[in-house]
Amino acid sequence: MIYTQEVEKMCTVAKGAKHEPAPIPQEGAWTKVKEIKEINGFTHGIGWCAPQQGACKLSLNVKDGIIQEALVETIGCSGMTHSAAMASEILPGKTVLEAMNTDLVCDAINTAMRELALQIIYGRTQSAFSENGLAVGAGLEDLGKGLRSQVGTMYGTLKKGPRYLEMAEGYVTGIALDENDEIIGYQYVSLGKMTDFIKKGDDPNTAWEKAKGQYGRVADAVKIIDPREE
Repeated sequence: MIYTQEVEKMCTVAKGAKHEPAPIPQEGAWTKVKEIKEINGFTHGIGWCAPQQGACKLSLNVKDGIIQEALVETIGCSGMTHSAAMASEILPGKTVLEAMNTDLVCDAINTAMRELALQIIYGRTQSAFSENGLAVGAGLEDLGKGLRSQVGTMYGTLKKGPRYLEMAEGYVTGIALDENDEIIGYQYVSLGKMTDFIKKGDDPNTAWEKAKGQYGRVADAVKIIDPREE
């Protein structure tokens, strides 16, 4: 350690108060964290790139300071999906500090990592009050049985009104309208279920029919339109 002459000439004054770190909630316990290895928690965060053309939802499960599980979901940027593929390999095994100082390829993913680090370090995780935290693999629960991200895609213009394109249930094939041309429901196909049916041996047409569903007052519709064609 190198000290300036000014410091060397100073006399020593004892430091009386020893102010400990504030306790934070971590996996059902209150802990005073001093080292990265004492960090635990499962949480989510959102990041965005500089031109804000795309966004990333990052979910991390941290045990003893080390990332055990990472779920990277992206939207709005085709290049970001490839960056996410790399990030899913990069993140597990790193400490929170290492991950913060690692180039995760995409600005949106890096920003999400920054937001998560703040949550984790300050005890603002989803598992803060869950005894022993969440098991590794909990990140997949957000995706549901089909292991697909929940995506909503809606479009609207002043002249022609709204179009539902993708709902949590799946790809929207029809919008149900009443006599006032107002939306009262929609029809959809769950592409995840359809793919699973095909994998199990169904032909595409059969799988398509089995994966169909609807929501709302579709039976009362005066007409049903294709949101991508009409």
